[in-house]
Amino acid sequence: MSTLPVFRWHLAPDGYATRRQLRARDLRPGGQDVAAQLERPRRRGRPPLVAYLYRVDLAKPVRPMTPGRWQAHAAMMRARRTCPECGRDAGYVIPPTLGACVSCAYPEEQCVA
Repeated sequence: MSTLPVFRWHLAPDGYATRRQLRARDLRPGGQDVAAQLERPRRRGRPPLVAYLYRVDLAKPVRPMTPGRWQAHAAMMRARRTCPECGRDAGYVIPPTLGACVSCAYPEEQCVA
């Protein structure tokens, strides 16, 4: 079992990138294992923050969205916007903390004009 190279925050060499950095370049890890990690020190005895790094030269292009994937994505977003109480499209993603649209979650606060 080999250990990963560890770099301090902002000191990773060229050729490594986090998932977000890969995505910004329209790349994905493509099944490769984590190549290294970044550690950001923290104070007061807390453990360091860790970010995993992947090799850019082994990364693959992001797969394009097919019509089927767009349709599945639209259905998923529609389900997240639909209020389980009233069944209407709220026009926004309903937060899990509310569990319903604002009108259903706080009916007493809705003003009648």
